[in-house]
Amino acid sequence: MMRRFIMAFALLITIFISSAKTPKYEFRGAWIQTIFQGYDKRTTAENKAYLTNMLDNLQLCGINAVIFQVRPRADAFYKSEIEPWSAFLTGTVGKAPSPYWDPLQFMVEECHKRGMELHAWLNPYRAVLIDDLPKLPKTHLLKTHPERFVKYGKLYYFEPSLQANREHICNIVADITKRYDIDGIHFDDYFYPYPIPKTEFPDAKAYAAAKTKLSKADWRRKNIEKLIKQVSGIITEIKPWVRFGISPFGIWRNASTDPKGSQTSGLQNYDDLYADVPYWAEQGWIDYQIPQIYWELNHKNAPYGVLAKWWIKNRRGRHVYIGQDAEKTAKFNELNEKMRLAKNADGNCWWYASSLPKVSDSLKNGAYSTPALVPEYIWKQTEPASAPQNVRFTKGKLSWNKDPNARKWVIYRFRSNNEIDIDNPAAICAVTYSPIFSPKKAGIYVITALDNCNGESAPSTSIKVTL
Repeated sequence: MMRRFIMAFALLITIFISSAKTPKYEFRGAWIQTIFQGYDKRTTAENKAYLTNMLDNLQLCGINAVIFQVRPRADAFYKSEIEPWSAFLTGTVGKAPSPYWDPLQFMVEECHKRGMELHAWLNPYRAVLIDDLPKLPKTHLLKTHPERFVKYGKLYYFEPSLQANREHICNIVADITKRYDIDGIHFDDYFYPYPIPKTEFPDAKAYAAAKTKLSKADWRRKNIEKLIKQVSGIITEIKPWVRFGISPFGIWRNASTDPKGSQTSGLQNYDDLYADVPYWAEQGWIDYQIPQIYWELNHKNAPYGVLAKWWIKNRRGRHVYIGQDAEKTAKFNELNEKMRLAKNADGNCWWYASSLPKVSDSLKNGAYSTPALVPEYIWKQTEPASAPQNVRFTKGKLSWNKDPNARKWVIYRFRSNNEIDIDNPAAICAVTYSPIFSPKKAGIYVITALDNCNGESAPSTSIKVTL
């Protein structure tokens, strides 16, 4: 009996210590990819069930932001007048889903129901498989303006140096930002494509036509910079609070190439993909970086700890979330150490969402044992929200007056008024995008408002709930 009591007491102490160390503000994201995920083989109802089940599991794990792939290859997982419906969704380029649904709208609504952010993930330059060219509708941009594309490997790519292509991508970003209640726009690591051995990217004519004094490498980087700056400006013009994030390959540069780089020896984002992502952060064009540090702790060429430390040090005034590989982390049993090494980052993002169950139990019992709010983006422009007013409890529901500057609300529960402390993440019951909440437990409740950039208001007056 005494041994059982000691074990129970030790477990409580472990949980208390774990909870005490968990932050209140932390990005906890997960990528949901749509390419080759079987959407075209499932019915609309089955796809909705597939996604809602995944979101339920993510919510239980503590995820507070979802990055959903909506433009895999110059196509759309949403209703678009600019690009065709994706074959990854319906099996045929340009064919609308039947029964009709809009996956992006569906995901915005379902994520917000669960208090999660939704970031729309776009692949900017990747276009069409060469073998799929005959399957494209006559209205496809590759058919109407083939001069704006180049072949490389098995794919057609948008030629990055063309202003017409930058404008096309910006029009897509503008369309999504205007029509959908998204929280962010997200680009991953595919800028200039990953190099194919002994095969040069075919932009020699474009480089010659540019008549620039820049080296070809610097010219390529300048082409990408122009796109990032333009996209940033478009988002800011339409909805200044919407975040713009990039998920680069995990190595910026090796120290053997540049003393400012990391002690690694692998492919370099700066030199091979022509994307200087830390510079974009420094210029204020992006709001967060999620370096894909998918390697194990003791990887010979790219050790996880070395890279996590490097990216955290090189925030450049913006958030850094560590891109984690859930499957590999589980395989090598490295979760606890990886989370320890990432503790000074602004959060983590998990590749990929459907593999997160491999580490979810460990997260729930450790690093994610208490809820967390997505950190505030203090450099973004927005009006602060006021403390919720006129909080009432009627017919089993809490409700309050809606502040036009509030985007969402945080619900806290305490056992007594003496315990009220909104700095304690363990007290967070929920985040809601609607000014209404159904408590499941009796207690003392306090509510705060989050503005469009996640700045938190003062707390409301407390209210006692009895069930």
